Amino acid sequence: MEYRQLGRSGLKVSALSMGTMTFGRNPSGPLGSVGLDEARRQIDQCIAAGVNLIDTANVYSRGQSEEIIGEAVEGKRDRLVIATKARFNMHGLPNTAGNSRINLIAECERSLKRLRTDWIDLYQLHQWDGVTPVEETMEALDRLIAAGKVRYIGCSNFSGWHIMKALAAAAGGGFQPFVSQQIHYTLQAREAEYELVPIALDQGLGMLIWSPIAGGLLSGKFRRGAKGPEGSRHFDRGWREPPIHDEEKLYDIIDVLVAVAEGRGVSAARVALAWLLGRPGVTSVIIGGRTREQFSDNLAAADLQLSAEERQRLDAVSAPPLLYPYWHQAQAAKDRLGTADLSLLAPHIR
Repeated sequence: MEYRQLGRSGLKVSALSMGTMTFGRNPSGPLGSVGLDEARRQIDQCIAAGVNLIDTANVYSRGQSEEIIGEAVEGKRDRLVIATKARFNMHGLPNTAGNSRINLIAECERSLKRLRTDWIDLYQLHQWDGVTPVEETMEALDRLIAAGKVRYIGCSNFSGWHIMKALAAAAGGGFQPFVSQQIHYTLQAREAEYELVPIALDQGLGMLIWSPIAGGLLSGKFRRGAKGPEGSRHFDRGWREPPIHDEEKLYDIIDVLVAVAEGRGVSAARVALAWLLGRPGVTSVIIGGRTREQFSDNLAAADLQLSAEERQRLDAVSAPPLLYPYWHQAQAAKDRLGTADLSLLAPHIR
């Protein structure tokens, strides 16, 4: 397992990390089915493969995911980097939502109790809050670091200007900045390359990737002309993450992905993960699974090195169109572009 620096921090995390949205039982949604015994087995399997980062959130199964992790990692805490998140309303009250000081501090305390730990290694804002002043948010996170309850902070699902506003607020107030962002980024959904990837490269943010096989769309089980496997979240449960804007392009991507996978004798999911691991700015790809076989296959992606030709095929079929101002920059600013700019524009410059 490769270990990568998380942004401009001194923290090293495994290139593959473990997602735990399936831990616990969630009566309001399709996810959540893994109990304590199975969670222990999955965590041990990941640790044995070299994974050191476990990602969760207070909202996963209404706190059950954190509770299960807390019990399952007893005696192993010092070997692990535990990341959790807060933002969504856990209690249905006016002050139990958002990134306000009152909510973040209270939810951190609750997460610490559920996780049975004295500190959280990476505390992440699960989503933007456009109501709370960002200066209040960054100060609250800084206080948690100063109190020793949090080691590092990050954000998730922010837009580019949200990230830059938060980083500016941290710099202006003398607060600790984000070291990472957790985002959705796959062969099927490469929108992050417009701003989020360049910001990560320019500002020194690590990138953690959630749902890296697009909720199963890139598993190889969904094929053109077929409705998908029985019981899948896209088949009969109304799941909308990620949205499918262009179904024909999705199947074009799947066709190439499956062809590359068959040429290597591996699963399409493994190729999709390996593609991500080689993308600029990516620190760690968060994997999940309900069975030992799924985890074993995903973990094997850490050892799959795609050739330049395979990458070119996947890049070409999944390339996002250049939006404005990027197409104009590719034409008129190509004489003075930096590394962050080129992460998006390089393939389009002639």
